[in-house]
Amino acid sequence: MTVQPEKLEFLVGRMLGDMGAASMLPLIRLGDELGLYRAMADAGPLTSDQVAARTGTHERYVREWLAAHAASGYVDYDAASDRFTLTPEQAMIFANPDSPFFMLGGYQCVHANMLNVAKIERAFRTGEGVDYSEHHACLFTGMERFFRPGYNAHLLTDWLPAIDGLMPKLAQGAKVADIGCGHGASTLMMAEAFPNSQFHGFDYHAPSIEAARRKAAELGLDNAHFTVATAKDFPGGGYDLIGYFDALHDMGDPVGAAAHAAPALAEDGALMLIEPMAGDSLQDNLNPVGQLFYAASTMVCTPVSLSQEVGLGLGAQAGQKRLSEVLGAAGLTRVRRAAETAFNMVLEAKR
Repeated sequence: MTVQPEKLEFLVGRMLGDMGAASMLPLIRLGDELGLYRAMADAGPLTSDQVAARTGTHERYVREWLAAHAASGYVDYDAASDRFTLTPEQAMIFANPDSPFFMLGGYQCVHANMLNVAKIERAFRTGEGVDYSEHHACLFTGMERFFRPGYNAHLLTDWLPAIDGLMPKLAQGAKVADIGCGHGASTLMMAEAFPNSQFHGFDYHAPSIEAARRKAAELGLDNAHFTVATAKDFPGGGYDLIGYFDALHDMGDPVGAAAHAAPALAEDGALMLIEPMAGDSLQDNLNPVGQLFYAASTMVCTPVSLSQEVGLGLGAQAGQKRLSEVLGAAGLTRVRRAAETAFNMVLEAKR
């Protein structure tokens, strides 16, 4: 085979960029944990001494941290004054957890994946799965922080209204199940918005359920209930809505999960499936979004699925066609794409 220099140069350039981005991961985690971004938000230009004083850290470390961020374009630098600024746009990404562009949760998840490499390497060699509880603890908080901005931006205004006939029910008093709820971000958001309805979050990961209960108590939400249960044995029936928020593809037996949900729906109830945006073929997903989700799927979604019964291993880029087949096998044959964003698709399924 003949090496084409221009293709090699392009690939090397791409790899250098990726290596630089990867090298910033620990620095971003430090900025998150030490409050460096929060200290710079809305503060205007600051010297490294001022950032260190605001955060109780040592200036020499802060200066190097700021230099790396300036080289990455993550903060602005003015050479004349030797000051650094976190612009409003940068603050939306690094300092404002309510921003739809907040990304520190995603970096926390990537950090957790790096810490879990040895376990995933073993899984590659053995074909075994890696249970969710075996992942590093910062993944659990990171997942909630990663998904919350998207839910904040779209759940109440776009996704729920896209489900046929749902909004009047929620206003009057509906019964909703959130399967695989994790720390309960989606459950709590809905419970706060619709006080006349009852929301039930289920997850098999007991520490996540405990975290969700604490948050519900802090918010004073008595219409949000959290129970340790799997997707195939959660209790109750007559649900007007059963939601899976970025969760179904992680399950070992998604067909069994949907089959358990189908008879638990009210007569005119709907299953709402929030999944990562993906086309139906690998070729459709060869883009930056696909890169992100295939990587996450390799480290988390697929090993978690393979650790459970059946171990179907859908992966985070299953696509609407494959997901519709899973739902159809469970008796939910009326499936439509109700909404979408750059990162998510929303499917509605009914019997």
